[in-house]
Amino acid sequence: MAFHTAALPKVTAATTEMWPVVSNAMAGPWRVLGQQTMRTAASRSSKRRARDVKSAIPSVPVSPRVELLECLPIVSSSTIVSRIFSPVPQASFTVRQMVTAIPRNTLRTANPIARRTFVPSQTRHMSMGLLQRQFQQSEPLSCGIHGLQKRSLFGSVTSRNTLAHLEEIANKNPNSATSQYAFYQALIRADMPAIVVDRYSSKRFAENPACENLYHCALGMLGRSEGGDVKTANLGAQGGNISNSQLQVIGQAIAAKAKGANLATSHGATISGGKEGPIHVVVEETIGNIIFKWTKFLLYFGLATYLSLIIVTMIIETFQGLKKISPGKNGNEAKAEHQNVRFSDVHGCDEAKEELQELVDFLKNPEKFSTLGGKLPKGVLLVGPPGTGKTLLARAVAGEAGVPFFFMSGSEFDEVYVGVGAKRVRELFAAAKGKSPAIVFIDELDAIGGKRNAKDAAYVKQTLNQLLTELDGFEQNSGVIILAATNFPELLDKALTRPGRFDRNVVVGLPDVRGRMAILQHHMKNVITAKDVSLEVLAAATPGCSGAELENIINQAAVHASKAKAQVVSMFDFEWARDKIMWGAEKKGMFITEAEKEATAYHEAGHALIVMFTAGFNPLHKITIMPRGQALGLTMHLPKMDKYSEDMTELQSHIDVCMGGKVAEEIRYGATKVTSGASSDLQKATQIAYAMVTRYGMSDKLGNVDLASNYSKLSAGTRELIEAEVRRMIEEGRERAMALLLSKRKELDLLAQALVQYETLDRDEAFKVIKGEKLQGKVVLPKGPLKIPDVGPIAGGNLPDLPPIPGSQPEKPVDKGPPAGGAVA
Repeated sequence: MAFHTAALPKVTAATTEMWPVVSNAMAGPWRVLGQQTMRTAASRSSKRRARDVKSAIPSVPVSPRVELLECLPIVSSSTIVSRIFSPVPQASFTVRQMVTAIPRNTLRTANPIARRTFVPSQTRHMSMGLLQRQFQQSEPLSCGIHGLQKRSLFGSVTSRNTLAHLEEIANKNPNSATSQYAFYQALIRADMPAIVVDRYSSKRFAENPACENLYHCALGMLGRSEGGDVKTANLGAQGGNISNSQLQVIGQAIAAKAKGANLATSHGATISGGKEGPIHVVVEETIGNIIFKWTKFLLYFGLATYLSLIIVTMIIETFQGLKKISPGKNGNEAKAEHQNVRFSDVHGCDEAKEELQELVDFLKNPEKFSTLGGKLPKGVLLVGPPGTGKTLLARAVAGEAGVPFFFMSGSEFDEVYVGVGAKRVRELFAAAKGKSPAIVFIDELDAIGGKRNAKDAAYVKQTLNQLLTELDGFEQNSGVIILAATNFPELLDKALTRPGRFDRNVVVGLPDVRGRMAILQHHMKNVITAKDVSLEVLAAATPGCSGAELENIINQAAVHASKAKAQVVSMFDFEWARDKIMWGAEKKGMFITEAEKEATAYHEAGHALIVMFTAGFNPLHKITIMPRGQALGLTMHLPKMDKYSEDMTELQSHIDVCMGGKVAEEIRYGATKVTSGASSDLQKATQIAYAMVTRYGMSDKLGNVDLASNYSKLSAGTRELIEAEVRRMIEEGRERAMALLLSKRKELDLLAQALVQYETLDRDEAFKVIKGEKLQGKVVLPKGPLKIPDVGPIAGGNLPDLPPIPGSQPEKPVDKGPPAGGAVA
């Protein structure tokens, strides 16, 4: 319309409709400066326009009441008219007041064209107080032709800004009669009745009786009234009158409603807009605004929560790191334990128990040893292979003495922080002194007590140095005994094992046959065994096994019997568990051809015959061609009793047994058809021969000399002589094995064929086979390799060639040339 021409669809219509209003608006600033001639001309122009519009306006009866906004009560039109045209005292201004009252950009905003650039920003920052002052500075209006508005010098800027704002709202809401009424009322107060007549006559905006009354008022201001004179009622005839502040509230309410919000106000109270009767306006936000605000709140809340979690996590990690530095506050702290283990629970190490019994007596009765001036050692070092019961012995000592037991592993002292190990050593010994009499046990002492080197850093030695200091600070009669265990005593620092610290070593070795029987009997208390189970046979069949391995054998046997849903654990289950632990699990799913199976059978039959017919050698235990571990077959021979030394004849018999497998293959297939399965036999035979020559002094040419300790310093001639003696011993063993197997060729074939049929034979079954007897009840395995299943037709017509089985075909010789530094021998 008159203030926003860009809203019109066409430039021609905008120009036609704007021109009267623009001319009147441009005359406004000059009227303020006192040019009455310009104001009179504008008034006459407005009267002429109203006279032209009169013929097109139908006669409409005057409504006695006007409907305002929903938030305001219903008031009469006469009240509005009388209120609008009520006299207001003219304010007097001094020059100083007029100069200080000039707003910014006053002259620029006086021009409607220039005002379009600044109105939005001014309207955006306009407050109710500013509008209220603008209306208070305005002169009263008159419906008569001579009742023109008399405004202050600089009061038009705020009024025009308000008009621009109300016009924008009215244009955006053409179907809202309330918006049109507010704009019409502001135009009449601004002495612009012609614009009211033009808008109302266009019939493009909403109408109601209130708008119609203002239209008649505008016609009266222009000097022409349709349907008679406009009757002006008395100001106090109606109960409600509209103040300047109420008009400002109307404009704000219209703006809020134009944005889609809901308005609410209190009804029934006297509304004056002042302190005694304020107007309460509640603007309800739209759903979109509410969703946007909640979304923004949740985003900010989530971000704040995420940052808070990060900060809390960093704080927690920092405190945890500080706790790790302090070993007294973490899980590595040594705590006193009361043990229920007794010496009766320890088997297979009777000598070690006797030595440790002295510690128990000292802890129970210290005066017994201090009467004659004797002192017990500060530390006792338990030495032995893994699984022999060193830790169990230490717990048994604490249990027998009934004193607190402090246990720590050597790897628990050191941490990533320097100095933690030394601090833990101090706290461990301090805790033990506080609980004395007590026992401190350090497992795997070599982890912190290894030999020191001059090249080591200072912090590497801190833990060991602190341990040495604590051992020196102990008194023999303090009631605290230090026990430690290690598998490698030779790696410990000499300062740690000197007298006065760990000055007593208790060796805990592997159990003998009687010890193994006692261990098996102890662990079989809770196992339901069959009647055929013999502890003597099982103990004799497990030479070199530690107590932990024997316990594992019993557990594996019980699990195997449970899987087979057996009622008891039989001897077969124990032997199966023993073979699995000592030689590896069976590879029943391994694919082996008949030719390779037969070659393996002859190889193992050669070993078995040498064992069976060699006088003074260990008796045969079992033969099998079932792959176990890394071997395709095994020949097991076990001693009747534990043996700790062997003579020259027994060592030569070992060499004969090792060479028996290769010799049997030569007899059956020829020298060129011997397989690579004899590599481990040759390696073992060579080791035995080297030991006989260099360590045991069993060579007549080299004599009784230890050549193994300084082998690298030996002369070339001595080394050649050693190699010649080793080769001679191995060749003599091969010749003895060849002579024995040639004399037992029939037994060799029978035993090999039986192995192909049954895969596994024990000692009694092997002797029956070589005698030509049948094995009753023995399951015969089917012959032939596995067959490839029929998978149907394949694109191309034929099945692809399978890769060769390793060992099933001889490898083609590859000429690698002469060895480096010499020619082929």
